[in-house]
Amino acid sequence: MIQKPEQQEPKHDDKTTSRARTLDLRPKRFDEYIGQEQVVTTLRIAVEAAKQRGDVLDHILFYGPPGLGKTTLAHIIAHEMDVPLVHTSGPALEKGGDLISILTHLGNGSVLFIDEIHRLPKIVEEFLYSAMEDFAVDIIFDKGMNARSYRAKIEPFTLVGATTRAGLLSPPLRERFGIQRSLDFYTPEQLMNVIKRSALLLEVAIEDAAAVEIARRSRGTPRIANQLLRRVRDYAQVCANGVITHQVSVEALALEGIDALGLNHLDIRFLSTIIDNYKGGPVGIEAVAATLQEETDTLIDMVEPFLLKAGLVIRTSSGRRATELAYNHLKKPGYRKTTQQLSIPSTS
Repeated sequence: MIQKPEQQEPKHDDKTTSRARTLDLRPKRFDEYIGQEQVVTTLRIAVEAAKQRGDVLDHILFYGPPGLGKTTLAHIIAHEMDVPLVHTSGPALEKGGDLISILTHLGNGSVLFIDEIHRLPKIVEEFLYSAMEDFAVDIIFDKGMNARSYRAKIEPFTLVGATTRAGLLSPPLRERFGIQRSLDFYTPEQLMNVIKRSALLLEVAIEDAAAVEIARRSRGTPRIANQLLRRVRDYAQVCANGVITHQVSVEALALEGIDALGLNHLDIRFLSTIIDNYKGGPVGIEAVAATLQEETDTLIDMVEPFLLKAGLVIRTSSGRRATELAYNHLKKPGYRKTTQQLSIPSTS
């Protein structure tokens, strides 16, 4: 079965706006959001309750691997509450004055979204404490004996924080979020629905079998699914008749270096390094990063989460180990099963 896009009348008066609208795959409302059902239900209730009271929403913390919808949910929350959204990131707020400037310009009930909030400098983070609890910021004038403190009131707002590493948040900051939710990887069925919805928005015809194939190789992540869909669409447009069939999707994904499990070149290098260089492990992540000449954070945030979820790598107290599934997938011989039994030397 081929899903065909609905025919729409072309708009010639504003091509730039039409193109931007077509390529914006981000859902705008909870009804359009696919997956994370428990998280969405919690947010629906919290948003509806706040609207009924005429109150601001509790501060919200989303954590989980990248690409699972943390930013999208922040946009949806602002849209459902009908309030402005101010978007920034932890590394962008280098000084306390940067944050104070944003906070003092927020309107009543506005949503402040801070991505990678675990990377906030400590001095900036401390300004958030009073802002989140009392909707006020303490400003210090002068230094030393002439120092003076002034507490400035700000409009009530909702802070939405997103992080890929919740463990790096300080307890005082983490405890100030009234709603804390973890986002998990998507199932292939959920990703197939994401792909079919995106294909409609991109106005490209796609077979169900092709959507299943792309979903299976998307590492459980909607962002990756949409990225792969765009690349397959380009391939179908140039090298086929514009329709994404199963065969077209297989050829396009092979060209992108995405294998049947969704592993890319870096994933395969990561597993091959553990197996070939360190006899399957265990090995520390720093040693693997040094061998691959990659940053440790890159491997921890971008590579390991899916490999752990897929059962290709396990973490032990001694380091990372490649599993039997990894050996079989890469067709590597020499897998050694671990055992907890102690070997007793012979006395004969």
